[in-house]
Amino acid sequence: MTDPVADYLNRIRNAVMARHKVVEIPASNMKKEITKILHDKGYILSYKFVDDGPQGTIKIALKYHPKSKLPAIKNIERVSKPGLRKYTGANELPRVLNGLGIAILSTSKGVITDKEARNLNVGGEVLCYVY
Repeated sequence: MTDPVADYLNRIRNAVMARHKVVEIPASNMKKEITKILHDKGYILSYKFVDDGPQGTIKIALKYHPKSKLPAIKNIERVSKPGLRKYTGANELPRVLNGLGIAILSTSKGVITDKEARNLNVGGEVLCYVY
């Protein structure tokens, strides 16, 4: 697999479109950090890291509106790809849907959101947009 983060995002996107309650994804440290951010920002209901075998898996419970059954994740898209990396400086961090969504960045301070990067005044690689 050449792009594990894109595979992670595709699995979540496909599970949301198919209205699944739980999705299982092969684990890595980057994917674990992105999962924690999605949970902290309220895009997923819960998650569990399962250590079965050398790699392990991440079980993610997806979040839907109780009455209208609309998913919390409207769109999740990869920005920086292995063929074309997208880096941004601290003063030109992207705003997703005028602040309603989040951009997830890989920085020297770890994997953080665009808002946290502005507060820490750091730039980095823009991994994905979520809204």
